[in-house]
Order: sequence, then C-alpha cells, then structure tokens
Amino acid sequence: MAKGILERLADGVVLGDGGYIVELEQRGYVVTGAFTPELAVTHPEAIAELHREMRNAGSEVLQVMAFYGSREKLATVGYADRTVEINQAATRIAREVAGDELLVAGDLSTTWKWKPDDADSERLVADMFDEQIEAQSGVDFFIGELFFSLGEAMLCLDRIKRHTSLPAMITMSFRANNVSDDGFTAAECARRLNDAGAEILGLNCMNDPEHMYPHIEEMRGAFDGYLAAQPVAFRCTDQTPWFTGLPSFPDRLEPTQITRYELGEFATRAREMGVNYIGGCCGCKATHMREMAKALGKYTTDDRWRARLDSPMSETEHNWDRRQG
Repeated sequence: MAKGILERLADGVVLGDGGYIVELEQRGYVVTGAFTPELAVTHPEAIAELHREMRNAGSEVLQVMAFYGSREKLATVGYADRTVEINQAATRIAREVAGDELLVAGDLSTTWKWKPDDADSERLVADMFDEQIEAQSGVDFFIGELFFSLGEAMLCLDRIKRHTSLPAMITMSFRANNVSDDGFTAAECARRLNDAGAEILGLNCMNDPEHMYPHIEEMRGAFDGYLAAQPVAFRCTDQTPWFTGLPSFPDRLEPTQITRYELGEFATRAREMGVNYIGGCCGCKATHMREMAKALGKYTTDDRWRARLDSPMSETEHNWDRRQG
C-alpha cells in the first residue's frame, strides 16, 4: 500500500497537481461558462489525459475532477440528474491513472448556495456535500476548495468528518479586502479550521503567487499543522489581486499566463515559508507542475537544453543539441 497523505507530509513536502477546468476550456472541450465537470461523462478521455500529464510531470496527488460537481451547480447546465454518475466517473478516472503510486483526493467546492445563519441553506449545502462524498467513495483523502466563506468551509469539513474517517484538506480563497466573505482574516480561518479538526488547511485559487504570499505568511503564523498553498498561474494586480475579477477573465487569459519558472520559484519560496502541500490551480499546466517538481527535488532528468534566464539566448542555445536525439 502507498503511504497515506499524512504519512507523506510527515516525510516532507507533498506536490499536488495543477488546474483542470480552465485548461479543458482552452483545449476546446467546453466553452467558457459554468465550468462544471460534466466532461467526466461526455469526454472522460480528456480528463484522463490531463491526469496522465500531471503524473508524468511529478505530481504525487491527483485530485478528482469534480470541481463545481454539486447538484445545484450541475442543475445550471442541465446535469443535475447525473450528479452521482459524474462524481463516480471522475473518481474512477483519477483512480485508474493514479495506480498504486499516486494518491487520489476527493473534491468538494463552494456551492454558491451557502447563506450564513440560514438553516435551510445549511441543510441544502450539507445534503449536496453528502451526495458528493458518497459518490466519491474510494479516494484517499478529501479536499474542500475555493471557499470564500469560512462558514461553508467549516460545514464542508463537518460533513467529511461525519461520513468518513479520511483526512480533510480545506482551502480558503480570498478576493477583495483580504478577508473571507463572512469577515474572517486568513489567520482566523486557519485557527478555526485547525481547531475544528482539519488535518491540512490553507489556500487555493484566485491569487497568483505574489498575492498569495501574504496570506501564506498570515496562516503559517496562526497554527502549527500542515499548510497547503495552490495559486493560479495568471498574473493579478495590486488593485485586483484575484484573477476572476480581471478584465481578462474568462476568455482573454492567455496574455496573463505566468511562466513555468515563476511557479518553480513559488514552490521554492513556499517551502521556505513552511508550506507542506504545494500545488497549482487554474492555469497551472503540466509544464508548471514539472518545474515545481524540479524545484522540490521530485523530478530529475538529464536535460539536453537548459533555459538561460540571466541573458538572451543565442541561436545555438535556443536550438538544443539534436545530434543525440
């Protein structure tokens, strides 16, 4: 049996995988819109290929491609009646590619139906989490991601703990004002999630590396457990530090793409800051993950060509040695 996520984290930094839903849109499988995971049943081969690329790049965890896979979200694109089938298919695809060496993380995400202090909303969201948890049977641990409200994140954690004995990783996402939608700072979110029993907690999506570092520092100073960080690979601004708020989102993102080397630098710096689970989110392709794996010492190869980042490349440097190819 492969080591579980907590055993691996005890041994050192774990490298997760990159982004899926935006990449699948850029590959032509869907158009910009709801970004729901019905591709698990309409184009399963596309998801499997992305998983294989992440595995080849050095990722140690494959996340089930069930982002926005809750019943109410799938209802917006006419797939509510296939919620269980979609989640089961996404889990099966990840499990098949992961094999015996990689871990598979279940995926739960913001539902857009959470309302604070609303019993009906809480019951609805809890039921949707429960349905996905049951449909993703066989995963090694669960990730709850893209939570803008601490209340919804805490409910997700509660449902994972109520229905499974698996480790839970819960990640918050920050947009304007550097607080959650229900008014909690990154440090407060970290403390409360840690006290509630999240084995891993941290940050994902929305922010590029530069705008995620302050949140990492704040969370790292708030608790002593395992910390996760998964930024986007699209450049944000100080005025709009979250990528979905930029004019380029959702269909003009290409000019804002961050290079693989910048994500490699992020992996190095994040490890130095005390991050234990390092990965990527929207825009992070296999090339980004490979560079992160190299930075973390998880990917080695005999390169025939190396980038010269400190000076312009000559024609000779640009054309790697084909004589040995």
